[in-house]
Amino acid sequence: QVQLVESGGGLVQAGGSLRLSCAASGRTFSAYAMGWFRQAPGKEREFVAAINWSGGSTYYADSVKGRFTISRDNAKNTLYLQMNSLNPEDTAVYYCAAGRVATTRPNQYDYWGQGTQVTVSS
Repeated sequence: QVQLVESGGGLVQAGGSLRLSCAASGRTFSAYAMGWFRQAPGKEREFVAAINWSGGSTYYADSVKGRFTISRDNAKNTLYLQMNSLNPEDTAVYYCAAGRVATTRPNQYDYWGQGTQVTVSS
């Protein structure tokens, strides 16, 4: 089992920045690929970014490429999502997830956090 707890969400104005964190406990964090997903009201959960176990490979949704950066610190058992140039379309609950491979597909992840709300005002 891996327990994941997100933090860092909040209310920010358009053009602003936030950094989300995902603290992991339980099994060895470095053994897992990690992903960030988001879900806006009335919409399906969508892929945001993913990173392999070492941090050497990263993947992004086209909608966030160039604005968001995913990273991890295996010594601290923590995953990050740096979000810059935020716009109202980024408003959603953001979830971190752990799985065997870094993929865009949410059903490939085994463990999920409870989510953190990000709200971007115009």
